[in-house]
Amino acid sequence: MTSPATQDREQGSEFLPRYDAQGLITAIAVDSASSAILMIAYMDAEALAKTRETGLAHFHSRSRGKLWLKGETSGNYLRVAEIRVDCDQDALLLLVRPDGPACHTGAVSCFYRRLDGEKLTRIGT
Repeated sequence: MTSPATQDREQGSEFLPRYDAQGLITAIAVDSASSAILMIAYMDAEALAKTRETGLAHFHSRSRGKLWLKGETSGNYLRVAEIRVDCDQDALLLLVRPDGPACHTGAVSCFYRRLDGEKLTRIGT
């Protein structure tokens, strides 16, 4: 039997994001038009609040330890059309309209290589 708190989180209508020990939640950005997975990053409470406030995807940069607006230097913003929450509220799916390539390498998606044996093979863009 699940606890009332677990049941509220998994079945209820209240948004109760479950952050990890570092205060982060996984966020997966998906192109709202093509359904292509563009990138995976992390949000803290500040990044999630800024995303909801502005409609532009904000993340927590683990390497820099600070808030990061996707596209702040490249102009390749991710405009958030919808935020979906997984069953136990520890991951977010951002349906976005990208203003350009999502990957810092210039690829449309960060997932531009496939594992072939022990090698990586570039695919698509």
